Amino acid sequence: MKMNEGVEWAMHSCVNLSWLPGQAVTAKHLAAFYDLPTAYLNKQLQALTRAGILSSVSGPKGGFQLARDPRKISLLDIVVAIDGPDDAFRCTEILKDGPGGNPQADYVKTCHISRAMRAAELTYRRELAGRTIAEIAEGVVEEFPEAPANARTRFSNLKS
Repeated sequence: MKMNEGVEWAMHSCVNLSWLPGQAVTAKHLAAFYDLPTAYLNKQLQALTRAGILSSVSGPKGGFQLARDPRKISLLDIVVAIDGPDDAFRCTEILKDGPGGNPQADYVKTCHISRAMRAAELTYRRELAGRTIAEIAEGVVEEFPEAPANARTRFSNLKS
């Protein structure tokens, strides 16, 4: 399974925004933080806004900020906002056309491969749903206590 690289960018942006409560940051500044292309990151931020994860603030002090408490934003919320809700594996029921295939059978439900892939998908989604931006931010702080202050300083320097 390969995720859109925008998922990683969106997750990092949300972690950084969690350290700047109530402060809006432009797509340009978020992109500059990691040397990313602004236009592409802006698409990811817009997707997060449509999903209700971020809010967009207009005006001279505008930009993006978290729309929800970071404890209420799961990694799955972000993956779905960027990559969409579809499962990574899509059973096309090729067994219907194989030897002994039954055009009336529901192979999505009865195929062993389909069931195994669905079980893996559920495990993956359950793990992502159980992890929040707040948890990730806390883990970063445990390992790198200076990270929130560094982010705040870097964003304030980018605004200058």
